[in-house]
Amino acid sequence: MTTVNRRRFLGVASTAGVVATMPQGVAMARGRDARKPHLTGVQADNGASVIAQSFLDPRTMDITIDSVALGHTASVRIILPNRFGSQPSASWPVLYLLHGGYGNYVDWTRHGDIARLARKRDVLVVMPDGGALGFYTDWWARGTGNKPGWETFHLVELSQILTRGLRVADRRAIAGLSMGGFGAMSYAARHPGLFRAAASFSGTLDTLHPTTEPVSSDPYATWLLRTHIAPNGYDALDLFGDPAAQRAVWAAHNPADLVKDLRGTELFVSCGNGRIGPLDPSETDPSDVSVQFEAAQLLQNQEFVKRANRLGLDVTFETYNGSHTWPYWAREIQKAFPLLMRAIEVK
Repeated sequence: MTTVNRRRFLGVASTAGVVATMPQGVAMARGRDARKPHLTGVQADNGASVIAQSFLDPRTMDITIDSVALGHTASVRIILPNRFGSQPSASWPVLYLLHGGYGNYVDWTRHGDIARLARKRDVLVVMPDGGALGFYTDWWARGTGNKPGWETFHLVELSQILTRGLRVADRRAIAGLSMGGFGAMSYAARHPGLFRAAASFSGTLDTLHPTTEPVSSDPYATWLLRTHIAPNGYDALDLFGDPAAQRAVWAAHNPADLVKDLRGTELFVSCGNGRIGPLDPSETDPSDVSVQFEAAQLLQNQEFVKRANRLGLDVTFETYNGSHTWPYWAREIQKAFPLLMRAIEVK
């Protein structure tokens, strides 16, 4: 089995309720300056609340949420709509961007070009923390369903806070890379109709795929647990359980097994083929795990798209020469962005 440099391998895989509506009588938080909303103190129904906020620039803010579902705090980076300050009563469509394994909530602004893409758009861009290996799920935890509850944090707590503090509309799109690609498609399928569009870049779209070739001959689930989950101090059976004994739990979150529930959602899927491409450094070794793992991801993406096409779903699929690295994901979000914006009616 290939030895994995976990920092180089940035995007390895880089039961919640549906979004609740805002109860009557809950006022939207507003600061004195309408251009800079004040979210500190805004709460979700379960008591999760914003305990801190800061502005990086007039339209980019970070908030910290004390999450009941997680049992600890987590951060979210937000880009406000272009006309947020001049339209105090408007509601805003939202794009969720999910990071990959070993990443965090600042990745899309640090490594990508999302600030430029959203510069003149009236869209709320939300980039939440998903844990280094949180896998966008409420962990099975050997059947106890205990923390961390990432799905509940994102789709219940965070969503309620955004609705109450930032006037979020019901027009939603979601996208992510690697582990975040899994999250985007899993969330969209597990909550049909919640997201109008979903995009995955080098995503983990079939967690029950029979191989991780050329990285390993192990099934992907076995490889993931042995190579990433267990070595990072987690109980390997806490995520989704044993891939054989709890196969139904794995399948209930696996995009490839949930394709039928994506009907009516516009889909964008892209993945490299594991060959050195134009955005890889000239000294890149073809045996580097970032190159080989992208080839393994392509197998999952092809299986997902095959099932989507068999059902006649609306899916755009692109492949390219390239590795499992940020330069390609920064490029691919630019390709997917017009589709995502059309789906949520943003000009």
